[in-house]
Amino acid sequence: MKNFSQYTLIAFVAIFLTAFYNISFFQNVINTYSFSSIHIVYIISIAFVLFSFILFLFSLFASKYTTKPLLILVLIVSSFTAYFMDTYHVIIDTEMIRNTLQTNISESSDLFSFKLVLYALFLGLLPSLVVYKLKIEYRGLKSEIFAKIKTLVISVLVIVIIVFSFSKFYTSFFREHKPLRYHVNPIFWIYSIGNYVNKTLNSGPIVLKSIGRDAKFYPEELRSPKKELLIMVVGEAARANRFSLNGYEKETNPLLKQEDIINFPNVYSCGTSTAVSVPCMFSVYSRSDYDYKKGISTENVIDVLNNTNHIKVLWRDNNSDSKGVAIRVDYEDYKTSANNTMCNGECRDEGMLVGLDKYIEKNKDKDILIVLHQMGNHGPAYYKRYSKEFEKFTPVCKTNQLEKCTQEEVSNAYDNAILYTDYFLSKTINFLKSYSKDYHTGLIYMSDHGESLGENGLYLHGMPYLIAPEEQKHIGTLMWFGDSEVNTKKLKTYSENEFSQDNLFHTILGFFELETNVYKKDMDILYDAKKD
Repeated sequence: MKNFSQYTLIAFVAIFLTAFYNISFFQNVINTYSFSSIHIVYIISIAFVLFSFILFLFSLFASKYTTKPLLILVLIVSSFTAYFMDTYHVIIDTEMIRNTLQTNISESSDLFSFKLVLYALFLGLLPSLVVYKLKIEYRGLKSEIFAKIKTLVISVLVIVIIVFSFSKFYTSFFREHKPLRYHVNPIFWIYSIGNYVNKTLNSGPIVLKSIGRDAKFYPEELRSPKKELLIMVVGEAARANRFSLNGYEKETNPLLKQEDIINFPNVYSCGTSTAVSVPCMFSVYSRSDYDYKKGISTENVIDVLNNTNHIKVLWRDNNSDSKGVAIRVDYEDYKTSANNTMCNGECRDEGMLVGLDKYIEKNKDKDILIVLHQMGNHGPAYYKRYSKEFEKFTPVCKTNQLEKCTQEEVSNAYDNAILYTDYFLSKTINFLKSYSKDYHTGLIYMSDHGESLGENGLYLHGMPYLIAPEEQKHIGTLMWFGDSEVNTKKLKTYSENEFSQDNLFHTILGFFELETNVYKKDMDILYDAKKD
């Protein structure tokens, strides 16, 4: 086999990456500009700019000891990112990387497909094997330095000449169509990893910031002798417009419509992924102020309750985990048959209700918050999220390769999972009813984020918030109260107002009648509906 210089090898890999790993990117460019007349020239010029930039980047870090490992790593990772971008049209940004790293093996298995194997084989392993087998001819130090400088200069010149030759087009491209760059493979995922490391790593140990340590109950004369019992259900990927409570034409909430629930049709998430939304929704920070470092280094509303020593908190999880929210309170994993008695291939959400009566009895001298983190509508294998008796809407997409199914089949599978959530929430409400004589009881259901089901070619979730579609941010939310301090009739008069996950922190504090300097009554959804 003929020997290559390392810069010739890098050039070939750059061509390969540009041509075969950026289908999603060029599809978005064509959809934005159309493939006609002068735009053809512009799009071809973008390919040359992308090739030159990849060539520049890899040449910059090229050396006898780094070139092959770097190229192999990039080819393998880029094959996976190409699959997910081409198949689900997701974007591999910082939060998607965080979400991926926090996803367990069971969830990851839902994404496995034969198509993924083909991408990994033909765009990952085989090109990497070729790179590994090729013999690179390394010349003397001066020759290698000269070759590096020459390659870098030529790359920059090509970019500069093209950009200045079509300056009007590239001004528009960079200023008015910034989201297009999110699809560039491997440039954007490399940038996102750097951004993730920068946002995640700390220069020293995390120092947890205490909040709400001044929390105390309302004065005794203003409180009922009854204890508080609240179940908070954290939904998964349940978008608001698939709830018949919100006007959806399919009857996805037949049981909840029979209950005296308060539906909130205009609630929006803090993020578009579980890794962002779950810690954010329990955080004291608003969506605009929240970031990962603040979240992990500041106590949340669960900590505020727990620190009073008068409120017991239990988190049961049938999803991946609590994303750091429940690490200082009682936590139970219900994705395993060791705890969940309702597992048959997949552990069902309703299994989280089993044994709660014993927990309540054990802590009957205290107020109680129970958080149930659903598997809900976790995609793409929606058909796995419910048992056969909930397969009301057919035909159903029974594969994780959603692009192979019709829009109707994907929707039916997703809607059946919503139907199961309706059953689960109804069962939870009926569980609470048995305690309404002894407790002020309440249920709050709020999904973590929404979901794309093929609209505009998008599937799943995790798009950057600024460009994410409505379907990924508009979330299902409802409440139910038994015997409580909440005037449900009054609450219904403003339940159609717009709210967000920013309200949850203060609403939970308000339900438990806690006074603290971090509580904001204007953010408490229940404040105006307290009984006189």
